[in-house]
Amino acid sequence: MLGGRILPAFTDFDALPWMCGCIIQGMTTNERIDHLERLLEVVRGLTTAPDIEAFLQTIIAEASEMTDSELASILEYDPEAKELRFLSTIWFDRDVLRPMGVPLEGSVAGEVFRKSHPLIIQDTKADQRHFKVVDRVTKHETHSLAAVPIIVRGDTIGVLEALNKRDDAHYTEDDLTILATLGAIAAQAMRNVHLERKVTAARVQLAELERLKTDFIAITSHELRTPLGLILGHATFLKELAGQEYESQLDTIIKNATRLKDIVENLSDVDNVQTGAARVRSHKVSMVKIAEDVVLTFQDEAKSKNITLGSDWGNSPHFIEADGVKINIALSNLVKNALQFTEPGGTVHISVGEDSGYVKVSVSDNGIGIPPRDLPKVFDRFFQVETHLTRKYGGMGLGLAVAKSMIELHGGRIWVESEEGKGSTFTFLLPVEGAAKPVRSTGPFVG
Repeated sequence: MLGGRILPAFTDFDALPWMCGCIIQGMTTNERIDHLERLLEVVRGLTTAPDIEAFLQTIIAEASEMTDSELASILEYDPEAKELRFLSTIWFDRDVLRPMGVPLEGSVAGEVFRKSHPLIIQDTKADQRHFKVVDRVTKHETHSLAAVPIIVRGDTIGVLEALNKRDDAHYTEDDLTILATLGAIAAQAMRNVHLERKVTAARVQLAELERLKTDFIAITSHELRTPLGLILGHATFLKELAGQEYESQLDTIIKNATRLKDIVENLSDVDNVQTGAARVRSHKVSMVKIAEDVVLTFQDEAKSKNITLGSDWGNSPHFIEADGVKINIALSNLVKNALQFTEPGGTVHISVGEDSGYVKVSVSDNGIGIPPRDLPKVFDRFFQVETHLTRKYGGMGLGLAVAKSMIELHGGRIWVESEEGKGSTFTFLLPVEGAAKPVRSTGPFVG
């Protein structure tokens, strides 16, 4: 307010060119150059200042100098306390002002914050809006002040104040323009800090969720392993004694217990990789022999689902230095996934070949495919493409995560290419010599 007139509110960083233009219009050439150089240096500080506190100290120092004031300060709104708090002030007042709250009612800063309008008071003694508690605490006497709102994307987040114009001069519209310009720069810095805080909080939350997920995996796999082993052992023993009368019932028990055992093994594999307990015991193995064993393992399941399980690997055994058990687990999970998401009458095909010093293995199907939005997540733990409400295809969404872990333990890479409604191809590369080095894929890597 200047002479009883409320001045327009300045918004944020986008308004800087216009505000700088206002500064230029009312000054001599030398003053213009000096002020613009100062503002440019402050803007540079957004990326060069060591921290937010140092940068805001620069803001209030420039606010004091450019408006010819004794001092300046920045107040930030505290939504929990519903009051303003001093974020940056002159060093000798810092310790006494930091704990202090400035009310939104009964203070100049509070009014500027609430109304989002700049304000000038030429004589604080004649104006009841001045919050005199600050003067008593700091043992300074405020004679005059100018204040502008600090606004980010339309939301007022704080106030920039300049106090005591030197030589008993009056604050002017040019002073408010300078403060508004500096306030807009401060707003950008404060917004950056706010975003950094949100990112940090999100990371902490994600880390906690990850810890809970890992603990769940470890506890579940440990607690289920022993009772499942007992169920399978006793069911198998009873099947031998009971004869044909109860064979089908016992087969059902064994089948479902085996299914639970597979889930527990997947959980254990994921946990071992997460905790670093997984170890690769490499020796010379034939990728073709591993693929043949996997085909033999799943042939009966494929036939029962009326799915053709085919293979292609030529005459070469395709030897690699690897942990055969872990590669078998990876390929088995890929084939199991393909069979799970392929309808009766469909096909699943395994191919093995070589590609520039790597063994290349692909598992292709003509099943339901994967929507493009889900491709980046298919190797995530507990993720399933189909809706979690229908659970049509069952499972826990661990198989592909385990496969990815097993391949990456060998320095390999795995990816998927898919078209919804037409099928998917999962491919992995393994170094022939067992060297854990980066792999360049000819297809889009996922995960």
